[in-house]
Amino acid sequence: MVSLNPIRILKNEAEEEKAEVARMSSFIGAIAIGDLVKSTLGPKGMDKILVSCGRNSGQVEVTNDGATILKSIGVDNPAAKILVDMSKVQDEEVGDGTTSVTVLAAELLREAEKLIEQKLHPQTIIAGWRIASDAAKQALAEASFDHQKNLNEASLRVDLENIARTTLSSKILSNHKEHFTKLAVDAVLRLKGSGNLKAIQIIKISGGLLEESFLDEGFLLNKKVGVHQPKKVENANILIANTPMDTDKIKVFGSTIKVDSMAKIAELEVAEKEKMKDKVNKILAHKCNVFINRQLIYNYPEQLFADAGVMAIEHADFEGIERLGLVTGGEIVSTFDSPDKVKLGHCKLIEEVLIGDESLIRFSGVALGSACTIVIRGATQQVIDEAERSLHDALCVLAATVKEPKVICGGGAGEMLMAEAASRAGARTAGKEAAAAEAFAVALRRLPSAVADNAGYDSADLIARLRAHHSRGENTMGLDMQNGTVGDMKKLGVTESYVVKRQVLLSAAEAAEMILRVDNILKAAPRRRGPDRRPC
Repeated sequence: MVSLNPIRILKNEAEEEKAEVARMSSFIGAIAIGDLVKSTLGPKGMDKILVSCGRNSGQVEVTNDGATILKSIGVDNPAAKILVDMSKVQDEEVGDGTTSVTVLAAELLREAEKLIEQKLHPQTIIAGWRIASDAAKQALAEASFDHQKNLNEASLRVDLENIARTTLSSKILSNHKEHFTKLAVDAVLRLKGSGNLKAIQIIKISGGLLEESFLDEGFLLNKKVGVHQPKKVENANILIANTPMDTDKIKVFGSTIKVDSMAKIAELEVAEKEKMKDKVNKILAHKCNVFINRQLIYNYPEQLFADAGVMAIEHADFEGIERLGLVTGGEIVSTFDSPDKVKLGHCKLIEEVLIGDESLIRFSGVALGSACTIVIRGATQQVIDEAERSLHDALCVLAATVKEPKVICGGGAGEMLMAEAASRAGARTAGKEAAAAEAFAVALRRLPSAVADNAGYDSADLIARLRAHHSRGENTMGLDMQNGTVGDMKKLGVTESYVVKRQVLLSAAEAAEMILRVDNILKAAPRRRGPDRRPC
């Protein structure tokens, strides 16, 4: 006799969601994440306050950066986690567009939910999306302006400035975007097309105003020179190290030394000093006149460096000495037995400078001539942190544009252009895929609609006008958010990077497709801690 009872193959506390329930759970989680960040989209988007718990309890961040918001929130829904990971990849890949890519993926799934209710199969929807995505990608490529063909540096600089302005318009720096646009473009153009953003250092110093931020054509290290050591060194030969420079005490956990007199303790101290003196002599044998160490330098070795007339800088953080090695052409070393094999860094001048209340060390005339430092001033730590995030986004977008110098009109023009291409592709498609292609176009139009809503304008009216312009082939028309009208983005100078816009399209389509394919969610049973086993 066969039992009709269902057979359970999962552990007792494991969970399983099937078919429609699993799909709706994924849709709800992804759409909720999209709605969370949608209000930050555009030049008049709102900010979020993030309050930390746990170790950094009470720490407050004020931001409208999509990547920062999504990194900071804890999500339990698997589809929501996919969108959070996608935004991180977008941030690492091109530095901007993290909010757009999340909102677009969420809107695609919102449209997919409606199509599922109309009994369209997920694979049919995916097929229609792919048709629309290919058409949108091709239309975007055809509408982009490429300055590489003409090698017109003046036009490229104008476009870079427009891209920086557009990127900074939706950030805290929008009121000072002209000042920071110049800083960002000057810094990126110094890289001479390499795109190596590690050569650009950003230092945050509290106090002053945002417009007092400036670009320093050199490398600044937020450290101080040791006591009684030279404050200024010309034609510096720099040894960069990561080595302990405290007195070499016995560092074996639980070890003890027993002595029978105070004289023996004095002998141990002398031995420790001799060992440290030998180490300093090995360092001096490298013929360096500047020594920079990641770890602390105690009083005795600091005194020895001062006696030798060597500038010693301690406790330079690892990111700082890595960047210092890059810009001065030196290597980070830990042992000093082979001076002939060690590559020293070089620069023309090292000196102490005062910025606000902070004393910093400036390295001028470094081997990597493109190296520079942007110093950000601001009234509060929250303002400075948000300014750094905004500037980082602008630098990443500019570096990506310099590598692939293609630009596209902003203000929603790119999204409307792609939406029209997706609609036309859907109209040419026979079968149910046509409905999915049209849904893809509707999701694209939701991005400029959200930008208009966040500014308090009538989005339905503006999008209808914009769609009419694009249907007549006026592909440069977009939303003028300063006046609440439709305008020519090319004349207004509202420009975005083609690389960022393409990445938003492709990443959002792939993430939404991945979530739509799901028909089962399995959650493992929580791990149980076993009883403590103590030896008998």
